[in-house]
Parts: sequence; structure tokens; C-alpha cells
Amino acid sequence: MRLLHPIGRWLARRLAAPRPATHVATSRMNRLATTLRKGDVLLVEGTSRFATAIRYITQSTWSHSALCVADATTAEDGRPLLIEADVVDGVRLLPLAAYAHAHTRICRPVGLRGDEIDALVAYARGRLGQQYDLRNIIDLARYLLAEPPVPDRYRRRLLALGSGEPTRAICSSLIAAAFESVRYPILPDIELTGQEGGADAPLREILHIRDSRLYAPRDFDTSPYFRIIKPTLDNGFDPHALVWAHTLPATRGEAGT
Repeated sequence: MRLLHPIGRWLARRLAAPRPATHVATSRMNRLATTLRKGDVLLVEGTSRFATAIRYITQSTWSHSALCVADATTAEDGRPLLIEADVVDGVRLLPLAAYAHAHTRICRPVGLRGDEIDALVAYARGRLGQQYDLRNIIDLARYLLAEPPVPDRYRRRLLALGSGEPTRAICSSLIAAAFESVRYPILPDIELTGQEGGADAPLREILHIRDSRLYAPRDFDTSPYFRIIKPTLDNGFDPHALVWAHTLPATRGEAGT
């Protein structure tokens, strides 16, 4: 274990280094900032080698997630604040501006009271300073060397192969545990049971919370309990107000071509 720690930190620094992006931000930063709400989950399409491994295992665009703990209306300086589990720095706070050039998506829980959102945020803040589960890095690093013959249905569990220590986390497990603390579902296991009244009585759904270590960033996107918020549409989109290049008057240089 003592040998794995320095190896894990070295791998973390190498694999977390950003690479040239091949995509563009889908929302302007000012719109994203005014749309994001406390308690929202922000999904991010990362560019690092580590992000590549996450996307391969989960078969998803999203490789990282962060929780909004203060929005434009509650932050002291009016700028949204997020909490995340970073592979190098561990659980930390960072401004929304850190994702200014990233492809992102807002996933919003529905129906939570203000005190429940406060409790959700307090849970996440209480984990500040915890270290990222570096054994998880070692488990994932082999996917950058070769694709082992693991059936799709077992790939998700590879995200939980780390140490499992309560003082360590990965990005999605931290946020999943925070929602679990207020009994908010993400993708629970559902048990259908009969009710009194015979065979014609409606079935009742009983939700069982899954192990938070088994959650991936994509689960907040696919969950039926989170609303997808798109800043461009949320701020009053009007397709008739768009200016298309072919509708602009031709310049003098273009007129003779």
C-alpha cells in the first residue's frame, strides 16, 4: 500500500493533465452562471487521459461531475461555487470559471426543499480535504494501455475497485453519497411488490439505494429524477432572432466574386 500511494500520485498528475480540446463550450459562461442553482450537478466532458478511460468504461460523453454549493444568488461575490473530487488535489472548492471552455450539462434535482439542499451541500462541504482514491487511478490506468476483455455489464464495477476507504472518494461517488444523505434517488434499484387487495391490486415500487461507489457521471444525465437544464433555452431562446451568415449584406470584396 505504501508503494501504491506514490505510484498513484504520479499517475494522477500524468493522467489528469489536460490535452487540446476537440470540442467547444455549449453554453456561454455568463448564461451558465445565471442558470446554475445550488444543488445542481454539473457534468463535464474532460480532455485528459483519465477522462478518456472514464468515457470508455461508462460509454458516455461525461467524464467528471461537480456539485454547485453556491449559485449567483447565494455566493458572496455573486459567482457560482462548485465542489469536486479532483484526482490530484482531492475534494476541493473551485469557481465555475474553471470550466469556462468545457462542454457541460446541468442536471437539476426536483422537489427538494431548501433545508434539504442545505443538508446536501453541508454533506459535500464536510468532505473538503479528503483525498481522491488513488487506487482507483491505478485500476483505470490499464485501460489506456489495452482494453481488457471485460463484458459491458461488469465495467461499471471497475469504477469501485479503489481502496473503498471512507476518507477517499471519486467525483461521482462523492456527489451520489451527498444525495443519498438526503434520500434523493439517482438510479435506485426498484423492487416491485404486491399490495393487499388481491392480484388486481396495483404494484408498489420500493426503492433501494445502490452503493454510491458504483455511480458514474452519466447516471445523473440518465436518471429520471434529474431535469436537464440548458442555459440557452432557459434564458429565453428565440430562433427568429438568430443572424445567419448567408443573410448578411455582401461586402464590397464579396460583391465581385
